[in-house]
Amino acid sequence: MRHSPLAVALCLSLSTSAMAAEPATTALVEARMEQITSIRRDLHEHPELSNREIRTAKVVATELKRLGYEVSTGIAHTGVVGILKGGKPGPKLVIRADMDGLPVTEEVDLPFASKAKGEYQGKEVGVMHACGHDVHTASTLGVASALASLQKDLPGEVMMIFQPAEEGPPAGEEGGAPLMVKEGVFKNFKPDALFGMHVTSMYHVGTVALRPGGIMASSDTFRMVVHGRQTHGATPWKGIDPIVAGADIVMSAQSIVSRRMDINKDPVVLTFGIFDGGQRFNIVPDSATLQGTLRAFDVGMRDQALADLRLVAEHVAAAHGATIDLEVPVEDAANPVNYNDPALTADVTASLVKVLGKDSVLVADRWTASEDFPQLGISVSAPSVYFFVGGTPKDQDTSTVPFNHSPRFFVDEGALRTGTEAMLQASLDFLGYSAP
Repeated sequence: MRHSPLAVALCLSLSTSAMAAEPATTALVEARMEQITSIRRDLHEHPELSNREIRTAKVVATELKRLGYEVSTGIAHTGVVGILKGGKPGPKLVIRADMDGLPVTEEVDLPFASKAKGEYQGKEVGVMHACGHDVHTASTLGVASALASLQKDLPGEVMMIFQPAEEGPPAGEEGGAPLMVKEGVFKNFKPDALFGMHVTSMYHVGTVALRPGGIMASSDTFRMVVHGRQTHGATPWKGIDPIVAGADIVMSAQSIVSRRMDINKDPVVLTFGIFDGGQRFNIVPDSATLQGTLRAFDVGMRDQALADLRLVAEHVAAAHGATIDLEVPVEDAANPVNYNDPALTADVTASLVKVLGKDSVLVADRWTASEDFPQLGISVSAPSVYFFVGGTPKDQDTSTVPFNHSPRFFVDEGALRTGTEAMLQASLDFLGYSAP
């Protein structure tokens, strides 16, 4: 895999001591690999949809209780929180893992492939861990186990958050990180930092990737209803055509990114994913509905793009004689930029290099997908770091393998070891642990 000059410079700037191997972390993880792998395979075979992670939550809660954590369940429907208080004073750290699967029918030939079914939007669907949340949960339980074994000499406190509904709650329900915050997950625990990770096919197994600043985009959903006046398709001049007006809005909105955004600074992505209008080929309908998403890495550019989208939609509709109802953005359907605190990112990078070696710690490309993880840190004004864990086998091309959310998404189980070692080392160093 090609490394950017920034990655090389970042690694070379680290001290010699930071590059030294840390056998204690490796040994702690190695002793738990059989159990971590077993948990992951069990979760992979039995995935559950968002806000329905009942079995998964029971597996997590049972393991945390066995390890001696103070466990709370039922947060944001099925969320599980475990708190471990170290034997020495120190900072408070949150480690978060997501638990939900996707409405995807698995097509990977594995002995533990999912055959699970669930209900999504009123239909029976296959369910699969097509985004690797089984890996996140199993690895984080491995970290929880290792930390528990060091409890007597561990500084500070650790909160392990196992979050439901990262992929988004079902229609008409609340869920995910926003609901955990709303229900007071941090009422009695004020973290000094938050860590999260995500396995992805973008990188080879054995590697991790991170960057300071925005690593994943904000995500805003928008909805527009264009109101015209229904008439016969043979006499469109007797009505107002919302389909033509809507089509003009779609095309005019493309200039927001290409002509109004300073893309030298950061990228912005505007996508219309739904255009729904009309019932019959020869009738100009009364209305048409447009829905889509806006992605950005800069808060100011995000706000400007949303304002410009409202402006374009209103004026183009008016130019056609139509009216428009706007939800730009749709309330409670947004994720902020997943922002890595630069100073904390430098510290975490040093920890990852320590345990994995400098050639295995890459500078991540920005990913225009979004996450609700930053909702947690924003709610308590605490810095956070989020890193990617490579899951593609070393002999395969990361540009051609099935990507996250594919029914053929495959994770090399070596990612379990890499993710667990990386998160454990970053956590121990942040807490200030030193072996007795």
